[in-house]
Amino acid sequence: MTDTRTAVVIIDDHPLFRKGVSDLIAMAPELILVGEAGDGEEGMRVAVGCRPDLILLDLNMKGMNGIQTLERLRRADLDARVVMLTVSDSEEDVVAALRAGADGYLLKDMEPEDILEQLLAAGRGRLVISQRLTELIARALRDDSGPVRPGDAGLTPRERQVLALLAEGFSNKLIARELDLSLGTVKVHVKHILKKLKLKTRVEAAVWAVRQTAPDDL
Repeated sequence: MTDTRTAVVIIDDHPLFRKGVSDLIAMAPELILVGEAGDGEEGMRVAVGCRPDLILLDLNMKGMNGIQTLERLRRADLDARVVMLTVSDSEEDVVAALRAGADGYLLKDMEPEDILEQLLAAGRGRLVISQRLTELIARALRDDSGPVRPGDAGLTPRERQVLALLAEGFSNKLIARELDLSLGTVKVHVKHILKKLKLKTRVEAAVWAVRQTAPDDL
């Protein structure tokens, strides 16, 4: 997209909700709605055709559900951030979405102004997660194989810098810009961080880092 605004596509099977989000987007000069779809199959076609910067994706849809759609979006040649926007706050759904590659997870029952604020942050490349879900994700991490403590992870100084920016919600592109690194180098650092922390996704690493009580250890 040549437009400097964040190009957004909505994939949701509720027309009234799509209309509401469309109206929100129209209120922000930084955002522009470039396409919408009522199911996953149509959403794939719209996303590939529009090449948006940001895709808002519902979880529970008829036919191809949100996780399946997300997985297909990730396999496609798209440079778009994908944020789940759904009613489900179940631990299973949240963790499944993040591990399938979602760049954020927002709940539809948020206040409209809060949704808009998060969409603007997502458009700037920031990680967005509804506040009440951070504890849920942290609990899921504790119940999993268990990430190591910060001091035991063996992170290099550069990896600590990358992790600190992940904790602030920076995307890989923003981290590369902030640390004057190539995008490929940042991806390698993130891969090493996940391995050392025994986590599966960069979103989990961000949430894990935020939850630590000893930030100096980062």
